[in-house]
Amino acid sequence: MNISVTIGSATFKNPVTVASGTFGHTEKYYDLEEVKQLGALTPKTVTLKAREGNPPPRIVETPSGMLNAIGIENPGADGFIRTKLPALKKIGIPLIISILGHTDNEFELLTEKFNAAGGVSALELNLSCPNLGKAVLVAQDPLATHRVVKAVKKISRYPVIAKLAPNVTDITEIAKAAEEAGADGVSLVNTFSAMVIDVKKRASVLGNVTGGLSGPAIRPMAVHMVYAAAKKIKIPIIAMGGIMAAEDALQFLIAGATMVAVGTANFINPRAPLDVLEGIKAYMRKNKIKDIKEIIGSLRN
Repeated sequence: MNISVTIGSATFKNPVTVASGTFGHTEKYYDLEEVKQLGALTPKTVTLKAREGNPPPRIVETPSGMLNAIGIENPGADGFIRTKLPALKKIGIPLIISILGHTDNEFELLTEKFNAAGGVSALELNLSCPNLGKAVLVAQDPLATHRVVKAVKKISRYPVIAKLAPNVTDITEIAKAAEEAGADGVSLVNTFSAMVIDVKKRASVLGNVTGGLSGPAIRPMAVHMVYAAAKKIKIPIIAMGGIMAAEDALQFLIAGATMVAVGTANFINPRAPLDVLEGIKAYMRKNKIKDIKEIIGSLRN
């Protein structure tokens, strides 16, 4: 079976990766021989300067999902490149590095730092951040999305993937803007804006008040958004949103995704991405499918 996929100039031996921020400290908690079976690793988003993240509580369980407001805690680009990247490179599988800038210039500086660091297969632009101090997120504005993607693509040594927010009227408009700016692919969807209130305290459960909802609760909406985007753009889609098992991943592939990223499931079962990969292979054997491309975008109605 051929289960390899490509995004821009990057080739991945299979279509399964992990969602940014859900598979950290790989060298400590996971069997590296098993991790090497994945198509790629996507570490937690890196910002230009170190961030401590939001005040606790940061995570709360919800019906069929999880709400988080971690706040992109990370050691900053220099710290990540110095202390995290060497160990990740040694694993020996493609790395998709997620970066977030608070200005266009920060995105460019981050790109230049990873250009120099090497050992990266693709850059994923986390566009769900304030746009130059405004209330609107980059990924909620097609013009801002186009501008940032174009700026990064102009200088990046690696394929550029735009990670989009679902909190928009029409995600296909944003995906199209990313494609027209030169993006090699898009990741969708990020978490949905949400909150949980403690009725006894009449206060938000999260220290940050609001957070991002992930898990099975969002999967049907995410599948629909991937399906809608796949009809409007020609570049590959990395799909995510409540993938707990192979059947969930297959829904996204059939809807038009090229790759899938397992996120929330990692907190329950660290082996979930491998289970998804094995399930995809089993589905292909059972249905006598020789190439993963026969599944991608194969919805019959």
